[in-house]
Amino acid sequence: MLTTLPVQPTLWRTCRAIANRTRLQIFGLLVRQPGQTVSAVAARLRQPLSVASAYLRTLEARGLLTARRVGRRVEYRPSPVTGGGPAQGLVVALRLAFQHESQPVQTIFRLATAFTHPRRVEIFRGLLAAPQTLEQMHIASGISGRALRRHLRKLEARGLVTCRQGMYAVADCPGAFGRELARLAAGG
Repeated sequence: MLTTLPVQPTLWRTCRAIANRTRLQIFGLLVRQPGQTVSAVAARLRQPLSVASAYLRTLEARGLLTARRVGRRVEYRPSPVTGGGPAQGLVVALRLAFQHESQPVQTIFRLATAFTHPRRVEIFRGLLAAPQTLEQMHIASGISGRALRRHLRKLEARGLVTCRQGMYAVADCPGAFGRELARLAAGG
């Protein structure tokens, strides 16, 4: 299951950035009302200015937001869905979740936490090749049985992996955001 390719550090780091309810609320606000300043975001979400600023910079660093200086102000908006940036598919999926999910922050948070660890990306990739038993994954990955079971429980709870008769396999990922995460985890 282990490969010599890097284990998508961008994906798990991006998932860590968005696996935060306040950051997700900020992203949702900017989907609904793009072009907000740090002080406007802080006021609307009742957050300290320093927290809002740090969270906006984190989302910008992952390619999910763009900042534009207008005079003395900096305005933030979701990154464009055209232009082929590295986070383009994720921005599209996040926008869709905020437009169509009844509880978008909870849905996105839950799915994003599936891939906040590089080993879960690695496990998911290995299962894309073929369903495997716990023992097969342990041998192929070198991950301890205890850690492997913990990571698999998280992936199962998020609906990304299933287990039937002792065989683990990739599940049909829920929603546009889940499908985009699975595509990115696959190396796409």
